[in-house]
Amino acid sequence: MPGRRDSRPPAPSRRKGKDAKGSKTARKRGRTKKALMWTGGALAMLLIVGCAGAWYVYNRLNGNITKVDVGIENDFQSDEPVNILFIGTDTRSGSGNETYGGEASEGADTTILMHFSEDRSHATGLSIPRDLITDIPDCEVAQEGGGTEVIPGSQGVRFNQSMGAGGRDPGCVWRTVQEMTGVEINHFMMADFNAVKDLSTAVGGVPVCVAEPIDDPKSGLQLDAGRHEVQGEDALAFVRTRHSVGTGSDLSRIELQQQFVASMAREITQGGMLNSPTQMFDLADTATRSLTVDTGIGSIQRLMDLAQDLGQVPMSDMNFVTLPVLDNPDEPEGAKATVVIDESRAAPIFRMLREDISMTDSGEEEGSGGPGDSGDSGDSGSSGDDGQGGGASDEPEPAPAAEVRVDVFNGGDVIGAAQETLDWLQNVEGVPLSTNAGNAPEAQEKTTLEYGPDQAGQAATLAEMMGLPDSALREQSADAGDEPMVLVLGDDFRGAGEPIEVPAELPEDVTSITADDEDVCAS
Repeated sequence: MPGRRDSRPPAPSRRKGKDAKGSKTARKRGRTKKALMWTGGALAMLLIVGCAGAWYVYNRLNGNITKVDVGIENDFQSDEPVNILFIGTDTRSGSGNETYGGEASEGADTTILMHFSEDRSHATGLSIPRDLITDIPDCEVAQEGGGTEVIPGSQGVRFNQSMGAGGRDPGCVWRTVQEMTGVEINHFMMADFNAVKDLSTAVGGVPVCVAEPIDDPKSGLQLDAGRHEVQGEDALAFVRTRHSVGTGSDLSRIELQQQFVASMAREITQGGMLNSPTQMFDLADTATRSLTVDTGIGSIQRLMDLAQDLGQVPMSDMNFVTLPVLDNPDEPEGAKATVVIDESRAAPIFRMLREDISMTDSGEEEGSGGPGDSGDSGDSGSSGDDGQGGGASDEPEPAPAAEVRVDVFNGGDVIGAAQETLDWLQNVEGVPLSTNAGNAPEAQEKTTLEYGPDQAGQAATLAEMMGLPDSALREQSADAGDEPMVLVLGDDFRGAGEPIEVPAELPEDVTSITADDEDVCAS
């Protein structure tokens, strides 16, 4: 519609009324949780593992941290969900780093959006492939000499260009992920190649497992099938490998990175490092020298507070998924190098992150949100003056598709949505009595269907076809007779044939691993 925006601000996270966990644990278990909260697909998650116990070297560690003002202030309260963006950059300063995996781009090489629930009962890390084709919005970047500069956005480019390219800083990655997912981000943490080498050496090696032999000339990694310990240069080669494992893509490398970081966290906690002041300091010193954060958490005290708060999440309820993607259809067969978001499989994940719904079975059993929580119940009964919104209590007998009569209006921000829906209804679903009624008199965020009591069967059929939530059904007080039902497509329209209501459950074919899984072996 004219004047409508192409994108919307991120949807606010939904708060839940569940009581936070309050069980007492032994001191050692508490320290373990604080460290293991950082397990996930980005090395930056481990960079403050030792900080919570290093209060006595506050000034030393505080001076190690690099801070960036990204022009965004979005802190959180202890009773709110938290979303932290972890970034591993392709910056290769340091001895030997220039040899890994081609030329450096200083881009967003490894990116994880980590969501911690409001009650700290569960957490989910979403890995975003660097080769994803996406849009990068304009972003304001602080300049060294003072002032700021707006870096123009780019459309249809690799995601890793959201960092480094054209002078973009971590705030540009922040804005890109926020616009992509609709999830409001609170803070970021970032590390580079040197952190992989230094931290893996500091812990004395990281156990990893590969199901097949690896001989990758790009990264230089050579491993037999089975279990190994890697550190230093070998550790960096492991997390950089992509051409000789799995599909040879960035998606396979993400699996290696997730395994590596989770294993490193277990090595820190189970190896007794958190009980040794000397080892604790060495680890914290190494970690903070590799750490860049936003100014909102730019001190050891703030990082300690963050670790103490978010460390309540148990490993069994901390899971990691990779953003569902498809091969880029614009690239020729046999030359696929990039991917695009698989919208139908990604949408439920985005919804669950926005609405603070657990993606682990145990989290759902504990009542921390689940597939039945649509978040739209508050809209029921708000259909106007008739006071009969929200659908009828008795389910009507669905009418045949050929008898469904409906006028389709476009009240959302997708140009051509009404015509696209009309073509789908008539040519795919067999609804010949449907009509494109043009633009709606007013814009609306949510799709609605108005119908008379005598059209309840037609409404049931259309609702099933389009995946309409109960809150979209607006039964009027008077029978409609020969008048058609009124379908107004809102901003939640995702495409003809795509359900309006995104299911709040992880798609069955999306792989998810939990942080307490010690048997992961990359294939």
